[in-house]
Amino acid sequence: MTAGKILPHMNIRQKVGVGLTACILAIGFIGGLSYNYLRQIEAKQHFVEIADDLSNTILEIRRYEKNYLLYGSAEDLRENRRYIQLGLETLDKIAPEVKQLKIAPRFPLFREELLAYSRLMDELPKNAETRAPVEEQLRERGKTLVDLSLHLVKFERQRILEIIQTLKTQLLSSMLAFLGFMTFFVFIVSRKIISPLRVIEGTTLRIAQGNFRPLPVLDTRDETQRVVEAFNRMVAELEKRQDQLVQAKKMSSLGVLTAGIAHQLNNPLNNISTSCQIVQEELNQGDTEFLSKMLNNVEQEVNRARDIVKGLLEFSRVRDFELKPIPLEDVVNRSIRLISSQVPPGIDIVQEVPRNLVVKIDSQRLQEVFLNLLMNAIQAIKEPPGEIRITARVNDGSRQAVITVEDTGVGIPREEMDRVFDPFFTTKEVGAGTGLGLSIVYGIIEKHQGSIDVESREGEGTRFVIRLPYESPDQNKRPSS
Repeated sequence: MTAGKILPHMNIRQKVGVGLTACILAIGFIGGLSYNYLRQIEAKQHFVEIADDLSNTILEIRRYEKNYLLYGSAEDLRENRRYIQLGLETLDKIAPEVKQLKIAPRFPLFREELLAYSRLMDELPKNAETRAPVEEQLRERGKTLVDLSLHLVKFERQRILEIIQTLKTQLLSSMLAFLGFMTFFVFIVSRKIISPLRVIEGTTLRIAQGNFRPLPVLDTRDETQRVVEAFNRMVAELEKRQDQLVQAKKMSSLGVLTAGIAHQLNNPLNNISTSCQIVQEELNQGDTEFLSKMLNNVEQEVNRARDIVKGLLEFSRVRDFELKPIPLEDVVNRSIRLISSQVPPGIDIVQEVPRNLVVKIDSQRLQEVFLNLLMNAIQAIKEPPGEIRITARVNDGSRQAVITVEDTGVGIPREEMDRVFDPFFTTKEVGAGTGLGLSIVYGIIEKHQGSIDVESREGEGTRFVIRLPYESPDQNKRPSS
């Protein structure tokens, strides 16, 4: 039976309150019982002390009785009677306390025996011949008194030991019950508070790495459920903001690329303009073959311009995340074409991606990954010449496509390696970068169920290694991108 079924429809605060209340009541109940036992022990201990005194008094009575019977001294007879009177007074003194004890039914017998003994002492004849039977009765009464007094002490001492044993058993049982309760309480706190907090802590670390998968919501009907629901709302909002940041970063990249795209469009437009002028001049000559050639040149340049604009539009368009089998080479080539206008003279981009490597990806977002990595690589090569190399291969053992993007730039300092994928972390000058590029790259690769690692040495360059899930060619059909 789970803790939730034991305490149904109660929130954590109520469960803790019920638990603490039960603990306080149990402690109070056990404390009350223990106090009652201690009071009984105190009363019995007091009675035993008086019973000891009474036993000693009886022994003194018997001693003076024997002395009187042996020597006939009047002094011994007076002492005997004095101790009898002391015994009667002691019995009267403890009479109220005896009423509450189990030995109370035998207490009147003690008094009767002592009074009978006293009468025998008073009636003891002086003639030796006639007092022999009386002496025998006196000795029997005296022995009975001694036995009764010893029984009183022994009985109550035994009762004290029994109470102490009961108290020990009760305290041990209470300790075990308390430990059991504390174990249950710790279980409740661990399951209902600490465990969900650890899950939330792990989820925040996962979110920091770009994974926005929400937490499962359990029907606990307590604060934990409400916290998880609120946390999931926050995660959904963060994912929405992340998408907005990705789009904003994309627009920022478009701003950087625009100047280069304009230059790329200018070349085909100039060629089209030149071809049109030539056609106008040669139109009256009637050389159809030459005119056809010029028009073909115009068509080629139009297609070239269309491809440039199409690539820019494809990059800027907002689409839902969707995985499709796509040739990786096509995505890499489109990225290189878009970034080519930003490549300074002396920096070469080398692409070594197999034509037949088809990976299940979101082409638009993976293109953004390559653009960010290429832009960073270009900026890392401070003084040309330099080289940026993109390679890809299949690791059959792990069933992954392994993609590397490496440059011969300045590298990343060792102390900053662990922070390169953190949002808003940048090594560039203020205003030169947002610090979102690599964070977005990390998030996109995570969405692909892949991983990305970085290797770098200062002064030698940097290598980013991307690993994506790979399906064999017989499971993937090659579509056009």
